[in-house]
Amino acid sequence: MKSVVFPKIGRAGGVPRAFSRTLSASVLSLGLFVAAPVSLAQNAEGTEDSTVTYPATYFQQWAPVTAQDMINRIPGVGSATGSNFGRSSGGRGLGGGGGNQILIDGKRVAGKSNEASSQLARIPADKVSHIELIRGTSAELDVRADQIVNIILTEAMSSRSFSYEVNTDRYMDGHVQPGGKIAMNGQQGGFTYLLSVEAEPRHDYRPSTESSVLGDFSPNDSISEERTRDQYTYGYAANLAYEISADSSVRLNMLYSDYDNTVDVERRITDLTVSPPETVFEREVIPGVNDNWEIGGDYERVFSNNHRFKILFIANEKNEEFTRERFAREGNGNEEKDLFLNSDATTTERIVRTSYSLGLTDGQDLELGVERAQTTLDSMLRLGQPGAGPGNDNFGGLTPVAVSNANSTVEEIRYEPFAVHNWQINARMTLESSLIYEASEITQTGDVYNQRDFGFFKPKLDLRYDLGNGKQLRATATKAVRQLSFSDFVASSDMRDDDAETMAGNTNLRQEQVWNFDLGAEYRLPNDLGVIDGSVFYMQHIDVIERIDVSATAGDPVSANGNIGDGDMYGLRLNGSVRMNMINLPDLMIISSLEVKDSEITDPFLGIDRRFEGFERGRFQLGFRHDLPSLRINYGMNWNNRFDGNMKRYDIDNIERSSGDPNVSAFLEYVTPGNIRIRFDARNATNNIQCRERTRFDGRISGGVISEIENYCTDAARVVSIKINGTF
Repeated sequence: MKSVVFPKIGRAGGVPRAFSRTLSASVLSLGLFVAAPVSLAQNAEGTEDSTVTYPATYFQQWAPVTAQDMINRIPGVGSATGSNFGRSSGGRGLGGGGGNQILIDGKRVAGKSNEASSQLARIPADKVSHIELIRGTSAELDVRADQIVNIILTEAMSSRSFSYEVNTDRYMDGHVQPGGKIAMNGQQGGFTYLLSVEAEPRHDYRPSTESSVLGDFSPNDSISEERTRDQYTYGYAANLAYEISADSSVRLNMLYSDYDNTVDVERRITDLTVSPPETVFEREVIPGVNDNWEIGGDYERVFSNNHRFKILFIANEKNEEFTRERFAREGNGNEEKDLFLNSDATTTERIVRTSYSLGLTDGQDLELGVERAQTTLDSMLRLGQPGAGPGNDNFGGLTPVAVSNANSTVEEIRYEPFAVHNWQINARMTLESSLIYEASEITQTGDVYNQRDFGFFKPKLDLRYDLGNGKQLRATATKAVRQLSFSDFVASSDMRDDDAETMAGNTNLRQEQVWNFDLGAEYRLPNDLGVIDGSVFYMQHIDVIERIDVSATAGDPVSANGNIGDGDMYGLRLNGSVRMNMINLPDLMIISSLEVKDSEITDPFLGIDRRFEGFERGRFQLGFRHDLPSLRINYGMNWNNRFDGNMKRYDIDNIERSSGDPNVSAFLEYVTPGNIRIRFDARNATNNIQCRERTRFDGRISGGVISEIENYCTDAARVVSIKINGTF
């Protein structure tokens, strides 16, 4: 693949005279964003390259501290607010991809929680030689993605450096919470290492209100609530690599984290059905503990004929436990426990993937391999309530309540043989085709026994055509199988409904399958002025997972997540990152995105055609990032909002509709002459309100008899923070 190298961007005009000028530029950005490709294309320089290279000198004018700072300056990759790079979806299989993926020195990091993107803030900027933006397909890459960012580090016989961050968050209730992290990065001959330790306490305060009316629209009750969460997180990570020889290398990645998470709830409930209204108080204590470890590694060998052998493994375990205890408080101050709910779950995963790549002819390569994955969930749920029976200490001193499918183990073993063919058809066109066969077995034991076998073919075609002058066309057709949530197989706590408390499991869940057809185009403006891309897509969903009826009796409606049938989804996406050279502000980057979509599926409870559950019609985002290099200052803002707040969730006995205000965030950064970065952030700056309207029915929703309508709203919790980070 050819590459084009961008030099340092020249500026014409320097620092703007007033902040208002920047705001005016932001307001005009939509019109300029549309006009930019027309006016700038006339002066486009010829390029037929699918790889764009950014040398370290390109970023010097912005005084970057970390590799994350460098990525944030690349049009079409970084964000207006400088947030972390796109995280791994944690999806099914390690060979797939989509969106942006990160490599370090051309290699993937064998990890899910400890993947390459999590390392960006730990790598000092002076350790980066250059960054490659790979837009084409290649047999030399062991990841598949729409776009790949390859960070090439400098080479040295011996080096060592440290990076650090201290931060303080201030929350809505005035609570201040400090945290920090430190990392050591070094190289000794062929051995490189990255070690990090972090302590990140978190606090969250969310007030909410709820009012409800009965089916005849007479007042029912009014609820005010204050929910406070205190979380203490500690993490340790190590990334090790050793170049055994010029043609072989090995890497090892390790992660351990644990946190204590306690939620306190104060609730005031006023009964409006009596006169005078009666008020009662509730208190909840919800302690939770969580620990997670992961080990991943890989080995690669390149033979003299350029054939490649790779083997990769990941092993991880996550333990989660929380206890919910609710107390009813009387007017005299006495309390009585009326709920005990304990959930304990352990999830383990073991993955190994091996492949062999070989050249067929000039311009054609073939990769053959197999992946094995084993995923296990051990789950236990205990429910205690006041009753006629004796209390039990294991149930908070309350009477045990039998819960179906409360103690279960779910295990999936999956095998995936695959073949990937890369074909450089000509200097401008590449075609990547792959075929994967997935064979899996899901076994559930404990309170319920069930065993099933599945088999799926998963083909993919990815065609890319470089038109020249920075333009590229892409066409993909993909069959995917989505990862099941094993918690849907077993009884679990209902985190969305305090009244329901528990949710039923479904032992007969099948994997959701998706055919995705995508046609896209990308235009990189001349002289690195920006990127504009768009796509149209159509997705055919098979065995969609939403709520289904699992009632044992007609008079007791019970639902669970299950397969409701097939549905369609379609829409378009537009994205743009444009430098405002045309108004003499080359260091101002406007970032905008638009998604418009629709869907259709048949509802299992009402028999009507509707949109997918919780489906938004689209989303619009507008932001900017403005650098003032001479002052060593940069600032930015991001505004996003979804279309159609009528997002509905259908259940057997209720319908929920969600809505919310736009989300606004902003930041201001200053880099000292000693390369210490001071950053101020305002998250949820406008304290946007999120609301839910829930219509409850007497029996099933198909009966149409409304029993209650609830209107619930909560603050999104404004957070102001300061971060100081640097290297030494």
